[in-house]
Amino acid sequence: MLNPKPVIIEEYNEEWPKAFKLIESALSDELDGLVIRIEHVGSTSVPGLAAKPIIDIDVVIESMDYLAKVIKKLDLLGYLHEGDLGIKNREAFARRDIYVPYSSEGNVQYEHHLYVCDEESVELNRHIMFRDILKNNPLLASEYANLKIELSNNFTLNRKAYTEGKTEFVTRVMNDILRHTPKDGIND
Repeated sequence: MLNPKPVIIEEYNEEWPKAFKLIESALSDELDGLVIRIEHVGSTSVPGLAAKPIIDIDVVIESMDYLAKVIKKLDLLGYLHEGDLGIKNREAFARRDIYVPYSSEGNVQYEHHLYVCDEESVELNRHIMFRDILKNNPLLASEYANLKIELSNNFTLNRKAYTEGKTEFVTRVMNDILRHTPKDGIND
């Protein structure tokens, strides 16, 4: 790969939730009636957490039966359907250009990753669970931020190694939470 995009971690930016709200509004207007909700996930959704300045968005639909209609609507906003990229019940969408989602104002939009998931998507539920764990555990969020900064310094031009380095942390945190969650919802 020529000139790989460097991994750059920034301190938390108050603009991230605002950028999400603008994108969410454009998506909601176009997808009215087709979506259950639109979730801000990933590190930019956790107040105070350092992150790559890219908003992660999961559009939640009731079932994949609605996907064809959603693809058509997202195409009007400038998104290209990329398929599931190997993750069941989660469809990825790329932006045609920096103005996506298109609006009548023609403004440059904040960089973001867009996925469409059904309610049963394991990946969607993993995104939400991890986001909520970090929001509720500032020390864990700080540990994660420090790890991401260290990884970005060590693997600035190697996104794969950066991502693999985060995966071990995420897996450990998720496994710890699942191990300590009562199966019947009742604490012993």
